[in-house]
Amino acid sequence: MLTKTLAVVGLAALSGRVVADNPIIQTRYTADPAPFVYNNTVWLFADHDEPGSTWYTMKDWRLYSSTDMVNWQDWGVVMDIPTFSWASKDAWAAQAIERNGKFYFYASMTRKGASYGIGVGVSDSITGPYRDPINKPLAANGNIDPTVMIDDDGQAYMYWGNPGFYYVKLNKDMISYSGGIVSVPTTQQAFGPKFAEGPWVYKRNGTYYNIFAANCCPEDIRYSTAPSATGPWTYKGLVMATEGASFTNHPAVIDYKGGSYFFYHNGALPGGSGYTRSIAVEKFEYGRDGSIPQMKMTAAGAPQIGSFDPYVRVEAETIGNSKGLSLSTEKTDDPEGGRMHVTSINNGDYIMVKGVEFGAAPGATGLSLRVAAQNGGSKIEVRVGSVTGTLVTTCNIDATGGARSWRTLQCAVPSGSATGKQDLFFKFVGNGNNNLFNFNWWQFSRAAKA
Repeated sequence: MLTKTLAVVGLAALSGRVVADNPIIQTRYTADPAPFVYNNTVWLFADHDEPGSTWYTMKDWRLYSSTDMVNWQDWGVVMDIPTFSWASKDAWAAQAIERNGKFYFYASMTRKGASYGIGVGVSDSITGPYRDPINKPLAANGNIDPTVMIDDDGQAYMYWGNPGFYYVKLNKDMISYSGGIVSVPTTQQAFGPKFAEGPWVYKRNGTYYNIFAANCCPEDIRYSTAPSATGPWTYKGLVMATEGASFTNHPAVIDYKGGSYFFYHNGALPGGSGYTRSIAVEKFEYGRDGSIPQMKMTAAGAPQIGSFDPYVRVEAETIGNSKGLSLSTEKTDDPEGGRMHVTSINNGDYIMVKGVEFGAAPGATGLSLRVAAQNGGSKIEVRVGSVTGTLVTTCNIDATGGARSWRTLQCAVPSGSATGKQDLFFKFVGNGNNNLFNFNWWQFSRAAKA
């Protein structure tokens, strides 16, 4: 059963942070990225470090999604340690995959009274909730960090490793396997100087890739290739050298909308370290021979794909960048729905949505906001360009009858004030250091065509 708590992880130290696209999640620390492309959307599964941690203190797994690689919607907690009756702690690295309309989420954790094990959660929806269908570890040999793939012939494999490297052949039910656990020798010829952990195995153009963390600690990222899912593996080179505030790293690679993307984690948020990490992403191109180039961590991150549509309902927890604030991990109680809502909003906090396409003049003519406020006197300044950029409109927030009493506000937008492609900022203004109001969704409107 998922825990239902209110997250207080606004990372207030972000007040001095320069707006950048990496790390891609700013409202909490995240680690061990596991992206999955489904229904033309990138779904990013992640574990996360608790603020102030001095160890890998991690209690659950979260889900994010994007269709443009820069604005990410937070779907909250989809699985946690209590999901698994046999587990005691350590919601560590995981990966999800779909088969026959069901979603399978393989995750590392510590067993009660024993060492590490790998469990599997199953759901009919990618957004969960996930349940444990076998009530025991799928595999347990003291190693962690599962990665999973389904080959072209339908055979599924689960690999994992730290400090060794192992795999099993999953059955078609995806919750059991045939044969035994196979140990793969981590020789220098196969994996370079020193295989460490975090394998990510996938197939591209007939070649099998295994990208992994090496040389712990501090770690770098390297890769090997093979002619089959079971090897033999041949070491190919360095992908990302050791850098940043985190002494660990964890890779993932996907292709999406014609581009290739490399996910990793670092310690780039304020307070970041090897125990408080953050997920980032870079776009890259394979060499003509299929080689992966060496990359560096950047603040710029991947470029936006296309633009963002402001004329559909947008969940407030869809964020390109932000300062302050927090997100509720319990399902919002707004009768109009929504998975979560933005909370712990204080004076000066903001949400940025990148690359919003308002279209040609007159552009947007109105804005709807769904809010709940215990007290009045606050406002949202809607700006474009920057947090101090052109003022589009100001929406005054009056008391709605309580922090759980939701109301839709209508704000006029002067003709021509929001046109073209712009970075959009919701800047929150009010008195006091308590939560000014809760924010569920927003949607712009435009004049009807004649």
